Amino acid sequence: MKTKQIITVILLTLSMAAQVEAQKIAIVDINEVLSALPEYQNAQTELDNIAAGWRQEISQEFDKVKSMYNKFQAEQVLLSIEDKTKKEEEIIKKEAEVRELQKGKFGPEGALFKKRQEMVSPIQEKVFAAIESYASERGYDIIFDKGGATGLLFTNPEYDKTLDLKKRLNIK
Repeated sequence: MKTKQIITVILLTLSMAAQVEAQKIAIVDINEVLSALPEYQNAQTELDNIAAGWRQEISQEFDKVKSMYNKFQAEQVLLSIEDKTKKEEEIIKKEAEVRELQKGKFGPEGALFKKRQEMVSPIQEKVFAAIESYASERGYDIIFDKGGATGLLFTNPEYDKTLDLKKRLNIK
């Protein structure tokens, strides 16, 4: 009786082992790869220079606002109520313009963001294509990024079950 149980356990273990398909997984530090590329370094340097110029321009504009405010503080005792109000509105308007300029240059959809995408995206696409071809050549199913926020860099499309789930939910 014991022999029969042992044989059953062995057969079950073997059948489960045959059903499990091993996935090949790799880890890549995408930041290290990008940082090692000369064209990426050149793009970063150019972006840093552009950003520095814009920061200086914005700083000068804020200095103008501060100068307007200091001049207003010195002259306000001599100004009529109407002139005070007019000067205050000018200062507030100028400050709003500078903040809008700052947002236009450094905001989430600002000029620096667009310039970064324009310059860095082709380099990133080149690296991702290299990762994909490497994975295909070596038979990797999944490649993770260990250095950045990207997470998953490559997955074998065979493991993407999105369509199956959409069919199950009757979504087209």
